[in-house]
Amino acid sequence: MKLLHFDDFKLGVLKGDTVIDVSDIANEVPHIGAHDRINGLIENFDAYRDRLEAAAANGTGVPLSSVRIRPPLPKPGNIDCMAVNYMEDGTRDEPAPINAFFKSPNSVIGNGDTMVLPDVPATIFEGEAEIALIIGKRASNVSEADAMDYVFGYTNFIDGSARGLLPPGNTFYQMKGRETFAPMGPYIVTKDEIADPQKLAVQLRNNECGYAEFQHRRYGA
Repeated sequence: MKLLHFDDFKLGVLKGDTVIDVSDIANEVPHIGAHDRINGLIENFDAYRDRLEAAAANGTGVPLSSVRIRPPLPKPGNIDCMAVNYMEDGTRDEPAPINAFFKSPNSVIGNGDTMVLPDVPATIFEGEAEIALIIGKRASNVSEADAMDYVFGYTNFIDGSARGLLPPGNTFYQMKGRETFAPMGPYIVTKDEIADPQKLAVQLRNNECGYAEFQHRRYGA
């Protein structure tokens, strides 16, 4: 199932190129805002799943192209980002030591929104394509073998960075936590839709060209 927020943070299920409004079902979750509602829905998804699927199957909906897509997680409590959790296209001999950083919930923007580059002396601004894992229930001291049991689904995520800022030792906050530096979406894909997340292709496009091509045009790399 693909879940998304649209327009004034109505909750929808994506069916092909059509959005089915399921806000009436989602609004049964106790909430004071869209962020509470989606969090509660995720946490209690088994109680709502059949009704959401039925609404998606029987609803008519509206074209996806006619709505404004909003962040699927408007204000997540934690945005935990792992640093260098990849092999850098084979240029590393072994994984880097585990390291992580936070992004502020105020960094979140949605599909089609603009990442605003602040007036700071960064050597370069970057947007790195990532897969975000959405945790579906409280977790602490979870073993590696059980980790995927806590994953609700996935969404696209851009890790915005302002590199080269001073002072040394304060780099993650300076680079990563700024407003609008966490674009995500357009929707949440539930875990059952992805057989093996390790085999997903991740691609970042800028102005309709691939990122490598954009780098070549912009920086002459």
